Amino acid sequence: MVAVDAGADAIGFVFAESVRRVSAQHAAGISAHVPQRVKKVAVMMHPSNDEWQKVRTSFQPDVLQTDLADFDYLEVPEGIEKWPVMREGAMPAGDALPEIFVYEGRASGSGETVNWQLAAQLAKRGKMILAGGLSIANVPAAIKQVAPFGVDVSSGVESAPGKKESTRIQAFINAVRAAGSAIEEEKV
Repeated sequence: MVAVDAGADAIGFVFAESVRRVSAQHAAGISAHVPQRVKKVAVMMHPSNDEWQKVRTSFQPDVLQTDLADFDYLEVPEGIEKWPVMREGAMPAGDALPEIFVYEGRASGSGETVNWQLAAQLAKRGKMILAGGLSIANVPAAIKQVAPFGVDVSSGVESAPGKKESTRIQAFINAVRAAGSAIEEEKV
């Protein structure tokens, strides 16, 4: 698996309506040899609890990523991390943010880049995984400006919608690692 070999910390499997959608059985087959150090993420959007339970039992993810409000009704057992999706322009009222969260544009999977200045402020308040419109070309600047806990990419490593390209995956992860190293060197 290219992403694992390139050093990815997590791999998302999309179960929401998308050109990237896979079945739980297909995801389980693909991820059967993913080492334990790499988190398997079930990426969903407003699933029913029944849909989620079918994915959970067939795929056995380490993480569920879905909208914040979805966690109000989904039964997520202990041991499965929750990564709520927070969207620019639709943040919850008040100052409280989840400990870890995905921050993206208004529409999931659209490749829409968020306002990095606003994202930088939110990243100071929790472990933000920055998503939306990231690519090999802009991820170093995004990391430098936002200082997120992590980054998420999909269309930025595709040759066509839903078609990941191994050289782009490797180049993206290399760019992320280099940007992280540069930040660490600046701290010294």
